[in-house]
Amino acid sequence: MAARQSERIKTIRVDALARVEGEGAFTIRLRDHRVEDVQLRIYEPPRFYEAFMRGRAATEAPDITARICGICPVAYQMSAVRAVEKIYQIHVPPEIRALRQLLYCGEWIESHSLHIYLLHAPDFFRAESALALAKSSPELRQHIERGLRMKRHGNEIVEMIGGRAVHPINVKVGGFYRVPTREELQRLLPDLRWGRDAAIETAKWVASFDFPDFTDDYEFVALQREDEYAILDGVVCSNKGLRIREEEFPDHFREEQVPHSHALHSRKVSNGEAVPGSDRFAGCYQVGPLARWNLNRAMAPEIARQVEADLPVRFPTANPYQSIVARSLEVLTAFDTAIKLIEAYEPPASPSVPFEPRSGTGAAITEAPRGMLYHRYTTDDRGILTEVTIIPPTSQNQLRIEKDLYLIAPRLVELPEEDACWEAEFAIRNYDPCISCATHFLKLQIERQ
Repeated sequence: MAARQSERIKTIRVDALARVEGEGAFTIRLRDHRVEDVQLRIYEPPRFYEAFMRGRAATEAPDITARICGICPVAYQMSAVRAVEKIYQIHVPPEIRALRQLLYCGEWIESHSLHIYLLHAPDFFRAESALALAKSSPELRQHIERGLRMKRHGNEIVEMIGGRAVHPINVKVGGFYRVPTREELQRLLPDLRWGRDAAIETAKWVASFDFPDFTDDYEFVALQREDEYAILDGVVCSNKGLRIREEEFPDHFREEQVPHSHALHSRKVSNGEAVPGSDRFAGCYQVGPLARWNLNRAMAPEIARQVEADLPVRFPTANPYQSIVARSLEVLTAFDTAIKLIEAYEPPASPSVPFEPRSGTGAAITEAPRGMLYHRYTTDDRGILTEVTIIPPTSQNQLRIEKDLYLIAPRLVELPEEDACWEAEFAIRNYDPCISCATHFLKLQIERQ
């Protein structure tokens, strides 16, 4: 830190953002003590998945895209198979759809439990890690141990249906290579019933946290169905009146390259055009657990709605720090849904539906743990991919994250360096950014001119 006459120059750096994946840089620029700009600079090299998938068979898409992320590979597989199945006009039977939903529940459980207990909860106790939190008291150690066991049971669902817990290998276009027996799935029930009770305790615990006082006028966007809490499919809805089919997504949302980042920003547009005006944050929106719960909680299982009614946090909420509560209610939703799917499970007549490759274009959106995941593929008459578009949830949240940082920046620059760094990281972790999906994260730097 250096001072020159009445002007003070201050630089704050976080060389690696803790408890998220990837690397990048965050800069706040001030002029005359006024915030001039905020840039979330994601600088790791692009990974080029969309480019190197061109020329490959569309049937390879589920296995290739699963490698984009080790935490949410099921999400990539589900969006991929649904997009290809639209092209090939494949209609899977209800039994296969139910098994896919169960697989997705396993991923929600393991991913949400990881974020709640190991990545996000330490922020509310000003702990540098979950390990430090567990060491601070026997009670907190029990909480962390509960979260680890919940995560394990989510992994067990993914392993049972997907063939392995990370980068599953049993998913294919048209269904699965193998489906489990009723007896195999029912062996999971005792642990899942324990997990449902643990998820109730989780929701009560995180709802008791002391949340920073922060809100904004958010546009929440998520899939929505009238008959279930949407995970696998639905229409795209928002709290601002948007309601469109999956295929219409490019007409209302646009990715754009920004000079300060290798990762694309997604922005909501009007009639295919950017919203006019000087606001660089125009069109920012939020996807993920908070958006989903605000929009869809009426379709959640009864047990989740009952637990929510008894919590001190009121929904809908526009406080992003309370996303941890929404995430906990989604864990409860996933456990309860998984139990019901297993109790009602009947193996399909065949593990997969036969098909013939054909040319066409198909788009599909599913709800990854962090939010909507859009895939759009075009194939030739041999079933070879000629165009590929993948828009992960973290890319969609990036502009919204920047705006949150912009809004808290005036408070950050008045804090000591260590406190400012921690506050910025805290705000970012509200979104559970998966930077390996979007191309990676974070250094913090504050500059004064």
